[in-house]
Amino acid sequence: MTSTPIDPTLIDRLAEVAVRTGVNIQPGQQLVLTAPVSALPLVRAVTRAAYRAGASLVTPLLSDPDVALARFEEGQDASFDTAAGWLYGGMAEAFGEGAARMAIVGEDPMLLAEQDPAKVARAGKANSIAYKPAMEKITNFNVNWSICAWPGAAWAKRMFPELSEPEAQAKLAEAIFAAARVDTADPVAAWAEHNAVLRARTEWLNAERFSALHFTGPGTDLTIGLADGHEWHGGASTAQNGVQCNPNIPTEEVFTTPHAQRVDGTVRSTKPLSHQGSLIDGIAVRFEGGRIVEATAEKGEAVLKELLATDEGAARLGEVALVPHGSPISQSGLLFYNTLFDENAACHIALGQCYSKCFLDGASLSADQIAAQGGNSSMIHVDWMIGGAETDIDGIRDDGTRVPVFRKGEWA
Repeated sequence: MTSTPIDPTLIDRLAEVAVRTGVNIQPGQQLVLTAPVSALPLVRAVTRAAYRAGASLVTPLLSDPDVALARFEEGQDASFDTAAGWLYGGMAEAFGEGAARMAIVGEDPMLLAEQDPAKVARAGKANSIAYKPAMEKITNFNVNWSICAWPGAAWAKRMFPELSEPEAQAKLAEAIFAAARVDTADPVAAWAEHNAVLRARTEWLNAERFSALHFTGPGTDLTIGLADGHEWHGGASTAQNGVQCNPNIPTEEVFTTPHAQRVDGTVRSTKPLSHQGSLIDGIAVRFEGGRIVEATAEKGEAVLKELLATDEGAARLGEVALVPHGSPISQSGLLFYNTLFDENAACHIALGQCYSKCFLDGASLSADQIAAQGGNSSMIHVDWMIGGAETDIDGIRDDGTRVPVFRKGEWA
């Protein structure tokens, strides 16, 4: 294996943040870990950090880009409607028994860009169906979970094609370490301070009890009704098992659940969406009664329409998130082609499944109660960016009065 140009001290720091601040593994708890093979240096560091923190067992599940491509290049047609339900069933069982979940991303975001979009969509749908029992444990926040990133060489070259592979990987590593706050003297303390800022934002929004948010900006005039009994979250959150974790490393957002039937108007994306190896750019949609009734894209429109047709809930919203234009990820000026980072550069909305934790007493609500309060259900959850330097947002109270929330992309 070739040596990586990345400082091993910073890899260890990222692993410590991922384990102690991200997933916050508990003594005696198992950890289910997924990662691309390129991320093995971080997988090894995370595994050591998890055992130091008291994990009883770390089970890594690795993916490989050549193996993924082989399916599209050599697989029979029926392959694209097949998924490893047995594997996801096992993951759901593990989460049901209290295992924590960590995902390390780092693969080439455009890996499948040259493949048949219909086959990519079919494979994605089959995977979503098979993964739903495990995904529900995550979206319902049954257990502590977290996502972090490794600067994979192919991803780095995608972002910095003008650089050599080692230079590109080093530059991406620098960006990841900065966004994850591991380039500071005490990353865990830096995260505690950052979480306090995000908590103050959520407390203000929860006290205001807005019934809707009104977004305006270039190509956007969108009113997003908020679910009945919605609750804002951001930064560290407490899972149903009582463990506080940071689901995303990095994170700059505060987010809640929209009302699936009360979204109206037009909205245009402000950054490209990288989805299952395809780039979807220039998205423009119109909502009526909570559902997307018109959808176009300057690039990747066929993929977008396949995504919206996944199931009935795919054309409705499951999340709305507020991110200031001044966030460090936005100010970096980089397009990461990866939602974990790009969603933290701009306000965004997510098609599909809502988070039950974004309701008051969400852990005690049944699926029917969540639906009755406006929560959306779907096999997908796909974020795309709608905010920028020209975004204004008003909070609308039940009596129709308006309160400035964002002006020119920043907190008002």
